[in-house]
Amino acid sequence: MVEPCIILFARAPRLGCVKRRLAAGIGAVPALRFYRNQLARIARQLRPFKTVTAVTPRHARWPGQIRPAIAQRGQNLGQRMHNAFKLFPARPVILIGADIPALDAKILRAAIKALASHAAVFGPAEDGGYYLVGMGRRRPETPFANVRWSTSHALADTLQNFRRRKIALLPTLTDIDTPENFQNQRHIPHCGAAQNTLTLALVAESVSLNQP
Repeated sequence: MVEPCIILFARAPRLGCVKRRLAAGIGAVPALRFYRNQLARIARQLRPFKTVTAVTPRHARWPGQIRPAIAQRGQNLGQRMHNAFKLFPARPVILIGADIPALDAKILRAAIKALASHAAVFGPAEDGGYYLVGMGRRRPETPFANVRWSTSHALADTLQNFRRRKIALLPTLTDIDTPENFQNQRHIPHCGAAQNTLTLALVAESVSLNQP
């Protein structure tokens, strides 16, 4: 299999512009600090892989670990993700977010392995969304159409666009969007040499999506 390209979707770490739901509960400065720490952490996890960073806004100031490569383009998240995938039609692509504390190199390797035998791979989030989506070279024409973003239906809506395709699911992880998520993740060891205990059971699960 051709080596996949991993696209990191990231927003410029500006005060008041990132993790707004989290900031409403813990304050804008702690939320910004959390996001900056996560950018640095995921940058370390991505070192072994071919990676492109898709950023917004394009000309913002970025931490030294993040090297902006392409701009996110589109009116909504689905359009921005689809446009990023279309930049790499000849190779498998895995797209990830920047703010999942349990997302590490082991999960990324599991996603790459899954794409060798599946049309797509998803990393479900506990809130009904997903922290990772990967596709091979043969993709649905509109993989992110009619998705209710920022709701508990986001993953289920997306999977409707992959009917009759072989899908792999990775372990469910927590997206840190609320003060409750933030408090819970503080008790889980991650970053540095410590590995998050939520990265167990990394064998991808095949799912049949043959609904009419």
